[in-house]
Amino acid sequence: MTKDLQTIQFTVIDNGTEIPITTRHGSHPNLMFLLKEKLNLDSFGECGGVGRCATCVVETDGIKGKSMIKERNEPTTLSKLGFEEENIRLSCQLYVTADLEGAVITLLEE
Repeated sequence: MTKDLQTIQFTVIDNGTEIPITTRHGSHPNLMFLLKEKLNLDSFGECGGVGRCATCVVETDGIKGKSMIKERNEPTTLSKLGFEEENIRLSCQLYVTADLEGAVITLLEE
């Protein structure tokens, strides 16, 4: 099966409610856009995915591969807000790939 057709399943926790998500590799530019669309999140990802506003902060459990590496603006943005934990991420910096398979993504309140 090619990557583009690969089904990816993971769980999102929003205010204590578990929401199963099924999508395809590369279906959205990043996890932030997928979550905005699937969950109708109004003030989520206000900077449009450049990693500066921190309105798309999530806690991750079970991501793997290259998705575990924080790059670009993400470490600086999270540090400014006091987040030093490896599993706290900006969803705009996570691509929709097989690295999310089986993961649990918890939306954090601003």
